[in-house]
Amino acid sequence: MIANDINKITETDLLSLISEAVSEGKTIEYKQLLQVSQDNEKKEFLADVSSFANASGGDLIIGISEKDGVPKEMLGIDIDDEGLRRVDSIIREGINPRLPSVVIQPVKLTNSKTALVIRISKSWLSPHRVDFKGHDKFFSRSTNGKYPLDVSELRTAFTLSETFTDGIRRFREDRITKISADEMPILFGGQSKIALHLIPLASLKPVEKYDIDKIVSKPELLRPIYCGSWNHRYNLDGFITYSGTEKLHSHSYVQLYRRGIIEAVESSLLVAKQEDRKIIPSAYFEAELIASLKNYIQVMNTLKIEPPIILFLTLVNVKGYYMAEPPALWNIFNGSNSIDRDILMLPDVMIENYGEEPDHILRPCFDAIWNACGMRGSIYYDLNGKWQRRN
Repeated sequence: MIANDINKITETDLLSLISEAVSEGKTIEYKQLLQVSQDNEKKEFLADVSSFANASGGDLIIGISEKDGVPKEMLGIDIDDEGLRRVDSIIREGINPRLPSVVIQPVKLTNSKTALVIRISKSWLSPHRVDFKGHDKFFSRSTNGKYPLDVSELRTAFTLSETFTDGIRRFREDRITKISADEMPILFGGQSKIALHLIPLASLKPVEKYDIDKIVSKPELLRPIYCGSWNHRYNLDGFITYSGTEKLHSHSYVQLYRRGIIEAVESSLLVAKQEDRKIIPSAYFEAELIASLKNYIQVMNTLKIEPPIILFLTLVNVKGYYMAEPPALWNIFNGSNSIDRDILMLPDVMIENYGEEPDHILRPCFDAIWNACGMRGSIYYDLNGKWQRRN
């Protein structure tokens, strides 16, 4: 794999692979041509891409000739934006489950042609199979290149995938149990709570830790939900920001774990009432979560945490709550029913890359809360799927 950010790779980086005779291996492969016109060519291309995801990740570089795995000449290819979209479509539609992190980076060359660097991250959702017109196979990589997985290797890969998934859900359930019991890293007030968890799949690796000092100098990125001013400090788990002081109850905090996990808990958004009925202030609620998620995603990107990231939104002690709209009287929506359970554990959402918009990511969660209140879904999304506050 080229030792540079994918969006900063230049022709010089590619030429150095040739001058240094960097051979193909587990994390790099060269192709002189992009061959995806025929079905058999697409199958071969998809096998190459999926093999990286099922192993350690790596770079598939198109536009460099090779001999016996050693790069020889920078030739480049002719490709336009439509061609790039076609390559992306082939990858998205031909591999199952869909790869969480693939970046196709065109690199302009001095000969007026283009080299393609396709960077595939190691997937924690593996194994991924090539699923194209009856071709249903799994591939991985070694130092000798790609190879089909045998039954024993497949069994191991599926077991590891289930272990990661189960580990994430157990973490969420354990934290919600503690939050419900007020066992939190800071003195906290308020019975009803909003809990937002961002859990990178990579965080479950036993030795995975990130340099959280990069964030300590930018505590504004960890602004607690619905909070105008806050304090911050290190703690045993990593770094925490919180409203109030050590001696006063907080209503909002964000815990950044050294493993890259973020936990944000807030209680003051759920204290409003209308005629003695507890309400969710819909517009404020959704706007605050969208703004906070934007910051927290930036934190993870700054720490260079590889997607995918699993988002969990949970409402604690909300039985009997109604959905309401501003402003002054917090009018309960016509047709709104009360939530029928104390713990509202909303469906998880996968963040596949850092280019996704926070309002788009959160929409399934918001819709599910409105469903729990007897309504079709959030009223704040326009026909294009963008969140907009209503007057």
